[in-house]
Amino acid sequence: MTGVNIVNSLAVVLIVTSLLIVGAGDPRRAARLYSLQSLVLVLIFLALAIFMQARPLYIWALTALATKVFLVPYIMIRVLKKIGDQGGPTAAGAALLSPTVSLLAAAASIALAFAIVTPFQMQAVIQLKPALAVSIALSLLGLLCILTQRNAMKQILGYCLMENGAHLTLAFMAFNAPETVEIGILTDAVFAVIIMSLIVLRLFSVTGTVDTDTLTSLKG
Repeated sequence: MTGVNIVNSLAVVLIVTSLLIVGAGDPRRAARLYSLQSLVLVLIFLALAIFMQARPLYIWALTALATKVFLVPYIMIRVLKKIGDQGGPTAAGAALLSPTVSLLAAAASIALAFAIVTPFQMQAVIQLKPALAVSIALSLLGLLCILTQRNAMKQILGYCLMENGAHLTLAFMAFNAPETVEIGILTDAVFAVIIMSLIVLRLFSVTGTVDTDTLTSLKG
């Protein structure tokens, strides 16, 4: 199997885990799926590093392993333990769309991503068009999760999906970028998750729930 086939095959796993994250009723399970997805992302970085002979991607893989596979899921699971049942599958804050409509919206997002990359003729990514489409689809699915979920923890996971998609797109388009660019991106992402997690804890302490609809009660 060639490097291109490996990357495109691993990209399919990213789509599957994204759909599972968006559809997961339990944020704890979704956080673990995000960790699994991030591990697949690390494997893609390693495959790209070998296939494209891009040494900076080895650093990308190492930093993504530390932050995305371990640190971010750890932070989220710690928060979910603190909010107890409100972070579980029976918590308040159901999705705004039914499972059927959500699946159709997810399918439309994936189709849109593939339509976006179809005209691309850049030599650097022409063989990796399926994987590039997946990277855009991750961002769209993350946005879908943010817009359709009322559970604040699921919205954070939507942001994480978007960040994974943007990260993978950058790896395809700017794989020789200096390592400091990668470290800066991951540092921003980690701090964003920390800040959003603190906001969720504050929301829970004031309202007793993580349903973002209750934020309207804080007006005045």
